[in-house]
Amino acid sequence: MTSSIIGIKDLKLPIQISGISGEIQHSVAKVGMQAVSPKKKTPNLDEIIGKSMQDFHIDFQVKNYAGLLTSLQEEIEAENIKLILKFPYFMEKKAPATGARSLMEYHCRLDGETSSDKSLKLCVQVPITTLCPCSRELSKAGAHNQRAEVTLCVKYKDVIRPEELIALVESSASCGLYALLKRPDEKFVTEYAYHNPMFVEDVVRMAAVKAADRPDITWFSAEAESFESIHNHNAYALVESDRL
Repeated sequence: MTSSIIGIKDLKLPIQISGISGEIQHSVAKVGMQAVSPKKKTPNLDEIIGKSMQDFHIDFQVKNYAGLLTSLQEEIEAENIKLILKFPYFMEKKAPATGARSLMEYHCRLDGETSSDKSLKLCVQVPITTLCPCSRELSKAGAHNQRAEVTLCVKYKDVIRPEELIALVESSASCGLYALLKRPDEKFVTEYAYHNPMFVEDVVRMAAVKAADRPDITWFSAEAESFESIHNHNAYALVESDRL
């Protein structure tokens, strides 16, 4: 008896990523792959993947990723190939008041398979701030706020960059996060969040509205978890396009 699906998980490989302005960013990806009914017996998957991705630039274009999938499928002689890349992506941000520059890290995931509808799924994990509308309404001075994390996943058929999804999420939050803030910046983000109170369900609803308005997105899910500052539990919300 032979396995109908073989694969590999968390193979670390150096990668090159094309940013939205064309700049090249070097990163390290954890690569996972599943091969359905491969004809070759016990193929050396790590060697095949490493060779195929040696000169591959991740530019988030469906046609180029599809080419990589096809080459892997032909090499392994499989009915279907699913490839998953998980990698950190760094984006320069300016502090809102002083303009101080810093790099923010965002965790991304890119999924594709040969048997799909010729689309890719890109997920970005975006840290944000949420400020409780109820606390703001009840309190005479201040309101509890906390760091939260939004995971936005989209399927698309041409090209979408992480920067676009990050901007979409941050514009749906009470405030975005920054790696470096000076005192004037701390004042700005504190007051900005106070004037933009959001529950986690508000965040995912707003992100969903913005994602639904984009014709290049064919499916999406928005998931948020708020690491509550005054409760001994977290708040959670999820919206998916096929449930709307």
